[in-house]
Amino acid sequence: MSISVIEQAKIQAQVLVPLVKALQAELGEVRANALVRKALGDLYRGFGEEFWKAKNDSDLGKAVSSAFRTYARDDALAYDVIEQSHDAFAFDVTRCAYAEFYKALGEPELGFLLVCTADFATAEGFGSGVRLTRTQTIMQGADHCDFRYRRDNGGTP
Repeated sequence: MSISVIEQAKIQAQVLVPLVKALQAELGEVRANALVRKALGDLYRGFGEEFWKAKNDSDLGKAVSSAFRTYARDDALAYDVIEQSHDAFAFDVTRCAYAEFYKALGEPELGFLLVCTADFATAEGFGSGVRLTRTQTIMQGADHCDFRYRRDNGGTP
């Protein structure tokens, strides 16, 4: 059985947290965070592209729901689906083990940088017509994360 995404995040944090903190000390927080976002963004965009090609499904709601179940595995997330259709998948995360983990480390801002910002890059990999909007996250102190994936090109995959 493959290792869950939450367990991967915990393992990666052992290396990434001290690395990002060292980069921030050396380059300044703004410059270091931009560098980390760029590097991880390229990586996660590629993951999104690979996932989308492998799914080979024009139904956005079905495909994103499937992807999200991977991130929720091992009780990592509790969420409520608001809308699921061919051109949309909207849901609210009501409990997040990723946020719990980074808050326990005392590093929620690094959790946001290393985990939450990946969501947008991954969505970019789903194609130019797919947009993710999110106005708040548990990692940043909100009571829920509001994910809204929509296809904005009239339904063409």
